[in-house]
Amino acid sequence: MQVFSWCFVFLVLLCFSWAQVEVAILEVDTSQELSVGELLERANRDRTPDFDEPVLIGGDIAVRSEADRNADPCTSSGCLWLKYTDGNVYIPYYIANHYSDREREIIVRGLQSFSTVSCIRFRPYQNGDHEWLSIESRNGCYSYVGRVGGGQTVSLSHQGCLYHSTVQHELLHALGFNHEQTRSDRDNHIRVHWDNIIEGMEYNFYKINTLNQGTPYDYNSVMQYERYAFSKNNLPTMEPIPNSNVSFGKATQMSQNDIDRLNRLYKC
Repeated sequence: MQVFSWCFVFLVLLCFSWAQVEVAILEVDTSQELSVGELLERANRDRTPDFDEPVLIGGDIAVRSEADRNADPCTSSGCLWLKYTDGNVYIPYYIANHYSDREREIIVRGLQSFSTVSCIRFRPYQNGDHEWLSIESRNGCYSYVGRVGGGQTVSLSHQGCLYHSTVQHELLHALGFNHEQTRSDRDNHIRVHWDNIIEGMEYNFYKINTLNQGTPYDYNSVMQYERYAFSKNNLPTMEPIPNSNVSFGKATQMSQNDIDRLNRLYKC
C-alpha cells in the first residue's frame, strides 16, 4: 500500500511538471507570434514603477518628470550620440548582472545587430565613460529618447521584454527615434479612432516633430504599434488609409526604412 501511495505521488508530481513545461512552451510560442507593440503593451500594462523610475509616455518612452510629458523628445541634433573621427558612433553600454546567460545573449544580439547595418557601434562600458546605456531589468520595457547624459536607463524586464524586437525597439528610442504613429505626417497614412482609446491614454497618439529623415511612412517599422494599441473596447485605435486592409504594426525586427533613417540621421 505504501509503494502504491509513493507511485501515486510520483505520477502527480510528474504530471504537474509536464503541465508547467507545456505552459512555458505555450507562453514562448504565443510571445513569438506577437508584434513588438503587443509585447510592449503587455509587458507594461500592469506596471508598478519604483519611486526612482521615470514617468512613461507613449507606452515605453521615459521622461524625467511629469513636466516633460508634453515635450517633444529628441527633435534636435543635441540629443544625438557623438560621432568619432573614424566615422563610427560609439555608445558604451553596461548590462546589469541580474540577467541569465540566455537573456544576456538576446540583449547582446540586439546590440550587435546595429553594427551590421549602420555606423552605430555599441561597446562595453569602460571606466571614464561619462555617458552610457545602463541596461537593467526594471519595471517594464522603456528607454529615454536620444542621449540624455550620464548613465541612462534602458529597462528590459525579465517579464516580457527580452525579445529581439523589443531590444531593437528600445535601442532605437535611445538613438533618438519616436514611434511611427506619432510622425508629423501620420494623418496622411493612419486614421486614429480617438473614441476607442483608453481614457487618459490619448497622449500616446499625439503627433510630434519626429526625425523622419525624408523617409516614407512605414507600416512595417519596428517602431509602429499595432491597430488595437491602447484600445478600451477591443476595437481598432488606428486604421491605415486609404486602404484599411493593409497590415501594419506586425514587425519583429527593424525594417529597411528603420535602417535607412538611422543611417541618414547619423550620416553613416
